[in-house]
Amino acid sequence: MSGPVLSLRNIRKDFGEHRVLDGIDLDVKEHEVVVLIGASGSGKSTLLRCVNLLERIDDGQIFLQGEDISDPRVDKDKARARIGVVFQSFNLFPHLSVLRNVTLALTDVHHIPKEEAEARAMTLLERIGVASKAHVYPDRLSGGQQQRVAIVRAIAANPELLLLDEITSALDPNLVGEVLDLVLDLKRGGSTIVMATHEMDFARQAADTIVYLNHGRIEEAGTPEKLFNNPDSEQTAAFLSRYRK
Repeated sequence: MSGPVLSLRNIRKDFGEHRVLDGIDLDVKEHEVVVLIGASGSGKSTLLRCVNLLERIDDGQIFLQGEDISDPRVDKDKARARIGVVFQSFNLFPHLSVLRNVTLALTDVHHIPKEEAEARAMTLLERIGVASKAHVYPDRLSGGQQQRVAIVRAIAANPELLLLDEITSALDPNLVGEVLDLVLDLKRGGSTIVMATHEMDFARQAADTIVYLNHGRIEEAGTPEKLFNNPDSEQTAAFLSRYRK
């Protein structure tokens, strides 16, 4: 593939009088993990929602594999089907079994035969250690298990891009590690990921590129080593000072 998986060009987003995203330019290469950091309200979640076309941008362009998916003429459902998303809350369907939660989009959106979809789902559930829970309902799982199932649901269709929005924020601290371990496993497997997180140790470990958002703008972007040890911006240094070792 030539060119980045995701390209953002001059993305602007306003909520009323408040500009939430102010000229975001970003490229994400194939197999790259880009981690968005910043204070609450800096625009991280809004940016991910814009990429997934859940929020309409006010200016700029969003390219997925070179296609402008922000063009109003684009079929948004088809574009979203190419992107896997996991939000802060697990968003599993409570009335469906774990297995059906994973296979629903495979059969109904991607039109994969039921037997093939279930085989793929079971392989993934086995990989994350919850295959024995395939036929139970989500309320029988721990929070960490539910979030891992949500990630499996997002990756089951082999999306071109995976968006992860503060996926550990709703978890008890003792469950955070098992979810982050799965993300590291996805990184090792070559997934292309953009994720927002407050877990700075994890950002250092998982990211190829860290992007520090400050009041809706990219204050600084670079490798974890660069941003944590030798940032160019005083604002970046101030934000990361409490995490620097």
